Amino acid sequence: MKKVDIYTDGACSGNPGPGGWGAILCYNGAEKEISGGEPHTTNNRMELLAVISALEKLKEPCEVTLYSDSQYVCNALERGWAKKWRANGWMRTKKDKALNPDLWERLLNLCDVHKVSVVWVKGHNNHPMNERCDRLAVAASQNQ
Repeated sequence: MKKVDIYTDGACSGNPGPGGWGAILCYNGAEKEISGGEPHTTNNRMELLAVISALEKLKEPCEVTLYSDSQYVCNALERGWAKKWRANGWMRTKKDKALNPDLWERLLNLCDVHKVSVVWVKGHNNHPMNERCDRLAVAASQNQ
């Protein structure tokens, strides 16, 4: 399996509001930047779309190290919360619905294709790749 590093970030002006996401895929010394946005969204949806969009760019199953500053994304994947939400009909608890089930479904399906390990990075802490992703995400949000 090819080993790919993926860095992602999401941004939103207001929550909800215009949002953007950015991602950088790194493989064998090459880098590819991607970004996008939506006119009315939330920060968490942009964080998820950054990861989904990056994984969807991969043309074959890969071993991926995902770097994200989103504890929402990292914890739900690493601690198995998202899989539990899906198994429980997209319910976090018996009374509380899980948010963003459409995106979690897409992401979990991609995680079935790729071997994804997650590394949380502190946001806005001078991590060069995270800062680049943030700039991509903010620029995309401003174009909405």
